[in-house]
Amino acid sequence: MLPRNSLLRRSSKGFSLLEILIVIAIIGMLAGAVIMNADKIFAGAQKDTVKTFIEGLKPVMMKYRMDMGNFPSTELGLNALKSAPADAGKNWQGPYVDNTKDLVDPWKKPYNYVFPGKNNPDGYDVSSSGPDGQPGTGDDIGNWKSAN
Repeated sequence: MLPRNSLLRRSSKGFSLLEILIVIAIIGMLAGAVIMNADKIFAGAQKDTVKTFIEGLKPVMMKYRMDMGNFPSTELGLNALKSAPADAGKNWQGPYVDNTKDLVDPWKKPYNYVFPGKNNPDGYDVSSSGPDGQPGTGDDIGNWKSAN
């Protein structure tokens, strides 16, 4: 039987160098996995931001239409929601969006707006060109149902 002091010394030892290296390696692998997938995590959040913006635009556009008689023209674009068009007269009750808000997507590109819409002929099309910044590609996010 070992003396009591010997047992205490054994149980009070710290981690071995090998154990510390294994823990560091595991932490490194986990950090690497997070870093490698960070772009996917942020891309998902950016797409959700665009979808939320487009959904939130519906009541704003309806209010504009009720006041002005129709949606803004393609030429006026979404800026007609921030400042009165030249021919607005007394009907314009805006601003319909915060005047300081830039109408740009998370990739710093202006939203695309068309009235009457190509995808929504009875309404308007509003979309983001997505991460690639090119309109008409597969990563576009718009206010219409995709064929997929």
